[in-house]
Amino acid sequence: MTTGAIPRKFGPVRLVQGVTAKNMFIYYFATVASMLLFTFLPQFQPFILAETLNIPESQQGVLSGNLAFFAEIIILVSISIWGTLSDKAGRRLVFASGFLIMAIALLLYPSVQTVPVLFLYRGLFALGSSAATTMIATVVADYAINEDRGKASGLQGVGNGIGAMLTVFVVLQLPKIFIGRGASPNEAGQWTFWLMAGVAVFTAVLLGVGLQKRTRIQKEQKKSIWMISREGLAAAKDPGIALAYMAAFISRGDMVIVGTFFTLWIVTYGTAQAGMSTADALARAGMIIGISQAMALIFAPVFGVLADRMNRANATILAVGLASLGYGSTLLVKDPTDPLIFLVAALIGIGEISGVIASGVLIAQQARPEIRGSVIGIFSVCGTFGIMVATGIGGQLFDRWLPQGPFALFAALGLIVVIIGLAVRRRIVPYDRQTE
Repeated sequence: MTTGAIPRKFGPVRLVQGVTAKNMFIYYFATVASMLLFTFLPQFQPFILAETLNIPESQQGVLSGNLAFFAEIIILVSISIWGTLSDKAGRRLVFASGFLIMAIALLLYPSVQTVPVLFLYRGLFALGSSAATTMIATVVADYAINEDRGKASGLQGVGNGIGAMLTVFVVLQLPKIFIGRGASPNEAGQWTFWLMAGVAVFTAVLLGVGLQKRTRIQKEQKKSIWMISREGLAAAKDPGIALAYMAAFISRGDMVIVGTFFTLWIVTYGTAQAGMSTADALARAGMIIGISQAMALIFAPVFGVLADRMNRANATILAVGLASLGYGSTLLVKDPTDPLIFLVAALIGIGEISGVIASGVLIAQQARPEIRGSVIGIFSVCGTFGIMVATGIGGQLFDRWLPQGPFALFAALGLIVVIIGLAVRRRIVPYDRQTE
């Protein structure tokens, strides 16, 4: 820290001058709400495919992969624009807009009657989620001082874990509860979607009134959006930013594999071979994924502190290695209802959150403040490419090879990133030391 002023704090995290504890609290609330929505839609998708659209189980893997792939195309096109726009218009506007767009999509979703319309609504949700995703990574870098960004990202991971656990332990159980009280499957799905839309609207309003206003740098930004975007791309010449971009590819791909294919694996196995109803299998999937997210919740602050105490390039390499171990372990499981799945789920949760925290802290350390939104936008684009590979190729592997195929793919890709990281780690110099 270069200033002699005593910084404000939010828990253990020291805040940048001008940022208040209220700003930080609302940011963390948004991390809970965003993960609640991000995990809800793909995990609820098997219910929509089976109960609303009556898609045969043999086609659900490819269709789920194609839906997620289409969503990532929308994100790919829009995410860097959101990040660059936030460097000029401010984070608050972009963040709140993302939640409002997601709310509209969730309100429309229950009316879906055909697959093409399902793609349309999924794309609209993706447009909003891309704004929120970019701002989650950007705002935490704006608000916490560099020395405490690991802790700040660890708390972000806690927020993400709470949101994911609310999805699996509360939201995914709602259709079963509603049906048990006399609702039809379609009515149960509709009520659940409307509830999630309400969460999105409430969060948008909270962000609109509670985040920090545009900073001096943003107000004085004279460069065009095109110029800011070009500088964000050029930043990849820094080996630290390049490593963070690769880690983003892996960590975002990991997250969508859990949300899309873990649930689908358990639901299809449960209904086809274990005699479960769709609602019961979905609830079972929610419990298993809940174990994964509980471990992520527990481990997030631990890894956040670790990321502040060790070289951040090394932390990123370690995190990607842990993720590869967790995803590779799925090959040891034949029956996803076997007790062994709980250990695998725990390993996956630890690896997933470690990758998210480590890559986010590394990119925040390496990016120049005046183009941080653009750099993190490109960082998010790399994550989008990871998701496209996970969904596009993963769906084919799921249906044509093994349900564990998407996990095995990213275990292998993660090991490649670990090898590259080990090769470049000594050349990575933090941005604040580059300017000394």
